[in-house]
Amino acid sequence: MKEILNYTLIEVGDYKLKLASVLMVCIIALVSFLTLLIIKKLIYKSRRIETGKKYSFYNLIKYFVLVIALVLSLQTVGFNVSVLLAGSAALLVGIGLGLQNLFSDFISGIVLLIDATIKVNDIIEVNGMVCKVKEIKLRTTTVLTRDDKSIILPNTILTKNQIINWTHSEVDSRFDIQVGVDYSSDVTLAMEILKQAVLQQKDVLKEPKPFVRFTDYADSSLLLTVYFWTNEVFRVENVKSEIRVRIFQMFKENNITIPFPQRVVHTRP
Repeated sequence: MKEILNYTLIEVGDYKLKLASVLMVCIIALVSFLTLLIIKKLIYKSRRIETGKKYSFYNLIKYFVLVIALVLSLQTVGFNVSVLLAGSAALLVGIGLGLQNLFSDFISGIVLLIDATIKVNDIIEVNGMVCKVKEIKLRTTTVLTRDDKSIILPNTILTKNQIINWTHSEVDSRFDIQVGVDYSSDVTLAMEILKQAVLQQKDVLKEPKPFVRFTDYADSSLLLTVYFWTNEVFRVENVKSEIRVRIFQMFKENNITIPFPQRVVHTRP
């Protein structure tokens, strides 16, 4: 058995790759895989940790375990990692200067995973674009826009720019719809209709209660704004569209007019 394990597979000069080393690398890989599998099950079973944070914790542990497994594997097959790093220090400095943006993305990825201010399934607004976070990797983050386009963002964009996280503290967010009614309209009735139109929408939360404000006197209309809360943040434009249709129908049923711009031209006889 000892002779089999000491069998030399590759021999180049003084270097010999033995069967025992290859088997040890396989064992390290297997142990790493099983360890990550157990850790993933334990993390995702926990009810105390949010889904987004579970993803962040697992990925940090995964990268740590993979680095350790890689170092152990290199040492097992005969590479002295410390000597290798010391000998290539100058080369790494040169590469680092040329790849500053790439390394910056990696550091930003680590910050995102540790800080957890942006998590998987969060709804964020970056550069005027509302999107859902689908995956956070070390270098890039994949997001899904409202028109179902997947965009890959360098992590530095999420750490250097101002980001609006619609679901940072809680999933529910407040939105509003503004509508103008004719000056001859019953304002109290119009405000009540707006509130009822919102309450009839299935995706609108009953608590906090929706409310209506008389916003302003416009040139040709009275501006009213209805405010509501929903947890359907990513597809809220669909919710708004359905509410607007209902408002239009209810206004029509109650003879409340939505004015439109008009021009009167006077001609001399």
